[in-house]
Amino acid sequence: MKNTIRLITALFLAFLLNGCLQDDNKRESITKGWSPKTFFNQAKEEASSGSITKAIELYEQLQAAYPGSKYALQSKLEVAYALYKKEDYDEAILLLNDYIKLYPEHFSTPYAYYLRGIISEDKSHSILDGYLTDNAQRDVGSVRDAFNYYMALIDTFPQSKYTKDAKTRLVVLRNIFARHELFVAIYYTERRANIAAINRTKIIIEKYPNTPSVPAALHLMAHNYDLIHMKTLAKDARRVLKKSYPAYRPHYSLNN
Repeated sequence: MKNTIRLITALFLAFLLNGCLQDDNKRESITKGWSPKTFFNQAKEEASSGSITKAIELYEQLQAAYPGSKYALQSKLEVAYALYKKEDYDEAILLLNDYIKLYPEHFSTPYAYYLRGIISEDKSHSILDGYLTDNAQRDVGSVRDAFNYYMALIDTFPQSKYTKDAKTRLVVLRNIFARHELFVAIYYTERRANIAAINRTKIIIEKYPNTPSVPAALHLMAHNYDLIHMKTLAKDARRVLKKSYPAYRPHYSLNN
């Protein structure tokens, strides 16, 4: 009986040892003998040299080999940033959303909030912006996402080192929203949808009162009131424009 117990015990220990050896061999095949820090630094070097895909592969191998290390946690953010640089914006944001859910109180989480905003901002840009195009002329869905992401950062981590810049960026985004409404108002004006154009100018004045688009909105509002023969309202709009923005000169043009 004792011999049988000894045999079972020996077999069990041999099984455990074999499993440990297999785990060690599996880890060795993934890491090539690298420590988590070496792995992380090598991935950073690949990213710095422009080998983004290779860097992502190394970060993912690090996470598989050393899932509990601080480098594995940081590598999740590095992967999101690398995807952003590859212009895989949606995938990067999905990773950041997961990070925020998994680590809502971690010291690095404010950066995840901030990076979501940066990515959404860049998603709305074109290489021709500032020369031939304006991102306010396009759909502002990603701009609105960026605005909401920055607001979430400010509300959740008001003392973070990223909050001040997020607040500055909100001002820029509000200006984009106002310009978008102005472009829409001009579009409606050109198609003689005057009431719709007036309503858009009201949105600018009421919702974005301190943006550079307000004087143009007042000017365009007066123009549309003229077209529908509402002279008193046109006069009122011009009176406010002259009083508040005496130096204003129209910077937009109409095609009709």
